[in-house]
Amino acid sequence: MTVLADHTVLPPDAEGGMSVKELTKLLDDHAALNVVSVDGRSFALTGELREVLAHAGRALSRGQAVTVEPRQVVLSTQGAADLLGVSRPTVVKLLQAGEIPFTQPRRHRRIQLEDVLEYQRRIRSQRRDALATMSADAADDDAYGRFNGFTKTR
Repeated sequence: MTVLADHTVLPPDAEGGMSVKELTKLLDDHAALNVVSVDGRSFALTGELREVLAHAGRALSRGQAVTVEPRQVVLSTQGAADLLGVSRPTVVKLLQAGEIPFTQPRRHRRIQLEDVLEYQRRIRSQRRDALATMSADAADDDAYGRFNGFTKTR
């Protein structure tokens, strides 16, 4: 595996991929696991760390690169905007509309990371549902066969 400067890990070669798959299966079993150092010290693997490693292992096994990036638990509006991939004014509008809960202890708004991630999950789910509905409607109307008025010639 290759680790790049920005904490991105590239997928392993075929030989390394097998060990990643085996480790991922072990992590997914939810049995108690310990990490043992070379000098014999043992450390229990916490549930949170286990989930991070399992998620990374599954992605690497599929041939995807993995980037680990620490996040603050409480975000500024700019931090939330960066995470969502939108502008800061868009995040402010979402906050004012009540889409994402926030606090404003003084002058600056503070947003819980958990609330931003929940909003992101909710929006993605709504988009998937809308796309599925549109696809079903297009199939029912035979819109795929009549796209742009072209007729089938062969």
